[in-house]
Amino acid sequence: MIWRLQLIKRLYFLAKKRMSKGESYKIVEYKDIGKVIFIKKDAARSIKITIKPFKDPQVVLPVSMPFEKAGKYVEEKQSWIIKSRLKLSKYEKKLTVFNEDTEFRTKEHHLSIGKHSKSTIRCVIKNDKIEMLYPSFADVNDPRIQKAIRKSIEAALKIEAQKYLPGMLRGLADVNQLRHGPVRLRNNKTRWGSCSRDNSISLNIHLMRLPQHLCEYVLLHELCHTIFKNHQKPFWNFLDKLTNGKAHELDKGLNHFSPHVW
Repeated sequence: MIWRLQLIKRLYFLAKKRMSKGESYKIVEYKDIGKVIFIKKDAARSIKITIKPFKDPQVVLPVSMPFEKAGKYVEEKQSWIIKSRLKLSKYEKKLTVFNEDTEFRTKEHHLSIGKHSKSTIRCVIKNDKIEMLYPSFADVNDPRIQKAIRKSIEAALKIEAQKYLPGMLRGLADVNQLRHGPVRLRNNKTRWGSCSRDNSISLNIHLMRLPQHLCEYVLLHELCHTIFKNHQKPFWNFLDKLTNGKAHELDKGLNHFSPHVW
């Protein structure tokens, strides 16, 4: 599996690239906030502040609004911006920031990150290796590069999930004399799995990141939903029976993991 992503050598290139006639942008450094990007957009009808992980705050404003007025709005919202960024920083600290020295393995692959002379981000998943190459002029901490690295890891996780999860589910179903419908693999951000009314089961590819006993627990949890469609007492009693009385203990164990934060 190979893919490439063009990376243009320009600061805030997305903001500039998407500017239409009459639109403009400005970067202002604030003492307590740091850099703030102001972007005038034709489609904007009011001023809006957006704060995202690993990015400077962005302020979108109507073309007719002076930058100075938008700046005063930011000053009025300073305490909210600082509070929001503090909350995001706690989230950012939980995320792995990948670089050339990062040791990262999936069940069957290991990550290798390096630079090359081209202007593209290149990913190759072959044998037991996830090879990521990014432009030598770029910073590996750039959110676009970090996103591409995560996408490559998720691609490897999907390959592994296709190899292991359907068979593991069938095995657990057979042992416990349960039946299920079609199995789908998804890259969800919130749920480890789900079971539909017709007993189709969706499994998150990030199950491959869980310890074996928790992965099996999630599969058993969804298999129980082929009999009980809610989480009332009969469901937990049945799941307890399949997990030697450890259903709630295993469920709490999932709290230490997240499909979204890794």
